[in-house]
Amino acid sequence: MKKTLEVKDVKVIKTAKVSDGWEAEAEVYEESSFIKSLGLPTRVQDRNIYAVKLSGSLEVESYERKGQLSPRE
Repeated sequence: MKKTLEVKDVKVIKTAKVSDGWEAEAEVYEESSFIKSLGLPTRVQDRNIYAVKLSGSLEVESYERKGQLSPRE
């Protein structure tokens, strides 16, 4: 996920075993997409939560952004 999202770090904050593998939530700090869309330089990062589906062998099968929490500088 780090490489795909081009972020420095991904922190797993929740995991649950399901019948066909695992479901997890990951916390990711990304550049503010709003400020970036304006073409402005920024140090502001959005704290985003991703839902991640993993296979039984812990390979990422899918992920999607669930939401955004307050930004940080």
